[in-house]
Amino acid sequence: MLEQWCLDPRVTYLNHGTVGATPRRVLGAQQALREEMERQPSQFMLRELAGHVGLTPPAPTRMRAAATVVAGFVGSRGEDIAFVDNATTGANAVLRSFEFQAGDEILVTDHGYGAVTCAAQYVARQRGCTVRVVELPYPVPAPGAIVAAIEAAIGPRTRMAIVDHVSSGSAVVLPIAEVAALCRSRGVALLVDGAHAPGALGLDIPSIGADWYTGNLHKWAWAPRSCGLLWAAPGRQAGLHPTVISWGLDQGFTTEFDWVGTRDPSSWLAAPEAIAMLGDLGALAVRDYDHSLAIEAVHRLRDSIGAEVMAPDAMIGTMATVVLPARFGATTEDASRLRDLLLMRDGIEVEIHAWKERVRVRVSAQVYNETADIDRLVLALESSCPA
Repeated sequence: MLEQWCLDPRVTYLNHGTVGATPRRVLGAQQALREEMERQPSQFMLRELAGHVGLTPPAPTRMRAAATVVAGFVGSRGEDIAFVDNATTGANAVLRSFEFQAGDEILVTDHGYGAVTCAAQYVARQRGCTVRVVELPYPVPAPGAIVAAIEAAIGPRTRMAIVDHVSSGSAVVLPIAEVAALCRSRGVALLVDGAHAPGALGLDIPSIGADWYTGNLHKWAWAPRSCGLLWAAPGRQAGLHPTVISWGLDQGFTTEFDWVGTRDPSSWLAAPEAIAMLGDLGALAVRDYDHSLAIEAVHRLRDSIGAEVMAPDAMIGTMATVVLPARFGATTEDASRLRDLLLMRDGIEVEIHAWKERVRVRVSAQVYNETADIDRLVLALESSCPA
């Protein structure tokens, strides 16, 4: 499958989860949209895209037609889905729209994505709130331990919890439906950061029971970057605004998000082509293949260099993180040196970071990868720091 992507064949690319990689077929569809847009820019952008001008806008508009396809992919209705640049943008929209009061608490986890935690800290600072970081058990013994840790952290002033569906650094699939049920029972609004979920997991977003769900389509769903979605439960759409306020103000959830000024909409409009390509290959087959490679990487790194496995196989999706032995270092500088060494010396691009005083490797496997890629990573790590 490697020839279906533009990736440099000289590099073993095991980092799909960071910024995604778009197949040639989808890039071709995006370019065709751009060329169509340039033939009649005003008609495309102002009339057809979101019905911004004109007495008789098309029904559906291009944005709504694309949103309907994406909604079907994640088990939703089109009217409950808006496009955003990425999951961080979606989280910002929810946080900055929510009516926090002084003294309220926002709950995040220590596995949460740093940029989203920064957004929570910013809003808390503006509104006189506090951010509580709950430490999740790690290694993770079982899903129930995650739910118990969050339950213990919810306090009388907790108004919102932000929990990842698939955590970015630790790559753990969290029991998000159980977390949602807990939050509902305690009267806490739940924002799910699903940055790594669409395409990596089978999704039926409404059935999760969250208040909001934001995710990326430019990672595991193969859309061009940047392309994200924001789902809001029907009862949570009023008062939810994009971070850029424009002509759609107070005209409804999707109207506000569909037009926030002049920008290139081609990544969103090409998302249906990415979903179609996944469907042609078999979305479940792709997920199973990616999952099998991630599990293989975990077991091989454990057996070859003594890496620590931090979650059971059932809580690993299409990427996996292991903790390297202490001889590989403990600091961010150690992680950066190792990451640079693997790329410059061995031609391997893989995500390496330091957390909790240990260096960790996160392997993101995609259908353009194969077992030989895992072999190269194992050999490179063995030679980088022999036992």
